[in-house]
Amino acid sequence: MNGDPALYKVLNELKITFDYYEHPAVRTIDDARKCWIDIEATHCKNLFFRNHKGDKHYLVILEHSKDLSIHDLEQRLKQGKLSFASDQRLEKYLGLTPGSVSPFGLINDHSKHVHVFLDENLKQSKKISFHPCTNTASLVISYADFQRFLDCTGNIFEYLKLYD
Repeated sequence: MNGDPALYKVLNELKITFDYYEHPAVRTIDDARKCWIDIEATHCKNLFFRNHKGDKHYLVILEHSKDLSIHDLEQRLKQGKLSFASDQRLEKYLGLTPGSVSPFGLINDHSKHVHVFLDENLKQSKKISFHPCTNTASLVISYADFQRFLDCTGNIFEYLKLYD
């Protein structure tokens, strides 16, 4: 299976079952949509940001088809000026590469540095999908299991209304 072996170990320890879908590497939502045709789940956009000082980092998760401007996001998160974090920061804090951003990368955030913001509409999902720390596969898990995964990471997370 493609993905981080440490992630599969954590999922196994938590007794989280998943459906595994292997696909060609995808770097954008448009590319991923082609691979998700037969996958019944809420597919997400996972955005990794830093604050203007570069001392705080945020993972923002929302439904993949929703658009959100950075200026609007700044207003909603109330964390000051935001910009996309560099590839180096993505590797440092989540152990991920561009195109593979996923909350599953939180297993690599040993200092619990990354703050997670989730759109509250995601709570309505029965199943949700994310890359297993590589963009050549997708895992589908129940939303309840995703919540358990977030709880086990130890990272701070909160739900916000990110769009109307």
